[in-house]
Amino acid sequence: MHTDNDIYKEIRPYNDDEVSDAIQRLVNDKQFTTAILNYRFPQFSGVLGWLLIPLIKRFLINKWSNVKTVEDVQRQVSKYMHATINQSCDGVTCTGLDKLDPNKAYLFVSNHRDIAMDPAMVNWCMFQKKFSTVRIAIGDNLLKKPCATELMRLNKSFIVKRSAKAPREVLKSLGLLSSYISNSLETGNSVWIAQKEGRAKDGNDKTDPTILKMFFMEGRKRKQSFTEFMPSLNIVPVAISYENDPCDVAKANELYQKQTAGSYEKGELEDIDSIIQGIVGQKRRIHVSFGDVIKDPIETPEELAVEIDRQITANYRLFPANYIAAGIEHDSVTPEEKAKFDEKLSPLPSGVATILKDMYAYPARKQLES
Repeated sequence: MHTDNDIYKEIRPYNDDEVSDAIQRLVNDKQFTTAILNYRFPQFSGVLGWLLIPLIKRFLINKWSNVKTVEDVQRQVSKYMHATINQSCDGVTCTGLDKLDPNKAYLFVSNHRDIAMDPAMVNWCMFQKKFSTVRIAIGDNLLKKPCATELMRLNKSFIVKRSAKAPREVLKSLGLLSSYISNSLETGNSVWIAQKEGRAKDGNDKTDPTILKMFFMEGRKRKQSFTEFMPSLNIVPVAISYENDPCDVAKANELYQKQTAGSYEKGELEDIDSIIQGIVGQKRRIHVSFGDVIKDPIETPEELAVEIDRQITANYRLFPANYIAAGIEHDSVTPEEKAKFDEKLSPLPSGVATILKDMYAYPARKQLES
């Protein structure tokens, strides 16, 4: 069936003929059904929860009985996204897709503010404009539970193995990743990846050249130069702007802890909490800006990182909170907006409030400087 693909079997998303089995595994996963129970019927999640589990299973089997292909999964996800957008934000706008060709595959390198919503927003915009949705790079640190892995691989996600520690193992997994990204693009599948590992908690969107070096490992294997190979990837920088970041206080707290105590210990379920908070929390307006394909030959990963940063900085949509935090006069800054921002800061300890303010100010200051 997919013999040519099977070197990627460990990391790639599921193919059409694997969808039904994956759904079956999900329905039978106790942690998954319990999570749905706790989320949908928290009042029953205690002693009587076990009574509802068979009903939840039956509900899922009925609900997903027609989901047979990756495309079917994408349609289901788009329904959830529609509901999420309606409930958690005041609209999504998007620019720049008109410059791209729906029949071409691109490597979207985006700023990273939210674990689940960043790639979901890129996909949402593409889905609306009749582009094929992207394959999503996701770190294995977020896949501690089997059900999380099943869900992500059903939703066109491929796995970035961050847990590898031995140098040889790291090199091998990066080489496979690089090869998989090139293979995806060459078979007509666009890819989304964050510009660096981990979210930009301080509001400073900066590309890590290490990621670009990883892209090039496949080029090196093919005995091509950096300037020759990189344009073939059709890299498009993407700037995603949230008017309100539902995880902003948590991010500011973490940075404050690091500043004052020197380190920060993540709770066991903290990543999952961030994902849920990011999805259901209020985001107000969201803007996704697709940049220009980087076609010019660039000599080094560092120079390429500078070009990606330049586009993300220029295309980042500033909202009133950004101007207010940076102390910049702007027509969009109304007394209501100022009051809203003060209200956000007032309950916070001053150290945390300062960090949070800087987080919103950073993109505005950066745009002014460039």
